[in-house]
Amino acid sequence: MNETDLNKKQNADEAVYSLPKLLHVSPAPHIKSLDTTRALMLDVIIALAPALLWGIFSFGWRALIVVLISIASCVLFEAGFQKLTKRTVMITDLSAVVTGLILGLSLPSRVSYWIPVAGAFFAIVIAKQLFGGIGKNLVNPALAGRVFLALCWPEEMTRYAMPKTDVISQATPLLSLKERVIPSDSLFDFILGDYAGAIGEVSALALSIGVIYLLIRKVITWHIPVAFVGTAAALFFFFPRIEGENGNFALFSIFTGSLLFCAFIAANDFTTTPVTNTGRLIFGVGCGLITVFIRYFGAYPEGAAYAVLIMNLFVPLIERLTVPVHFGVKADRKQSAR
Repeated sequence: MNETDLNKKQNADEAVYSLPKLLHVSPAPHIKSLDTTRALMLDVIIALAPALLWGIFSFGWRALIVVLISIASCVLFEAGFQKLTKRTVMITDLSAVVTGLILGLSLPSRVSYWIPVAGAFFAIVIAKQLFGGIGKNLVNPALAGRVFLALCWPEEMTRYAMPKTDVISQATPLLSLKERVIPSDSLFDFILGDYAGAIGEVSALALSIGVIYLLIRKVITWHIPVAFVGTAAALFFFFPRIEGENGNFALFSIFTGSLLFCAFIAANDFTTTPVTNTGRLIFGVGCGLITVFIRYFGAYPEGAAYAVLIMNLFVPLIERLTVPVHFGVKADRKQSAR
């Protein structure tokens, strides 16, 4: 091989190695996307910003402190666990930040400052890292942390503050509905978020802005939110707990508590929800059914977080039943199940 041929070969090799990353040959499947975990998590953070800002406006700077403690604790626990187990520290992917943000927004603004720390430990270490980390957890870590706190310290988790005051009230609209009483506040107050509740759950308007942003960015699809809220609304309307108040009971039940927060944000976790649109619809319907069942027959006035966690456990079964088979291959569900 002469010098000219060597130069041509060298130039060809340099051209190959200078190709854009998306054009590199890799093992199947050959599906590439410019989306990264960090970019997706950043979109979720942006979507939750209106709810956070409204929480700060309604409940003061203490709400921000609670959320920041939750975020910082999640990041530190994730980094510490990964260091301890000699794994690659992955906190720059922002998944721990999102977990901390969702957990913090689901807490009352008047909880003790150690509460978000305890919730962050359970969410990150128990519900996420012990199962292998991001992409391998069985349930939504933030909701797992929240439910853990609600079961262990129910009094702390019901220290709701009235907006723009220091008054703590455990009497929430959900308790009134459970006692078969329509709240005295106007429905507009609940849509706007002018009532006692968790930091990021009170404003239906702020949450709606967030979910619209996620839909526009195609981070989530409409299937889970619509199926979740639609199923719950239908049951609240056709089977109200207050006779003759079908419409009011359904509207107040939808716009109070964590139903919208879970339907718009927590139930759309990438890891713990089905990948097919049919599976997502089934998942959303299941969440709506279980939420109403717990609210009607359970000891707790709220049920959305529990419903999402329960349906997370059914995701493998849902995907087995709804994932399409390969072209030219006849489906034999019974054989594949074995």
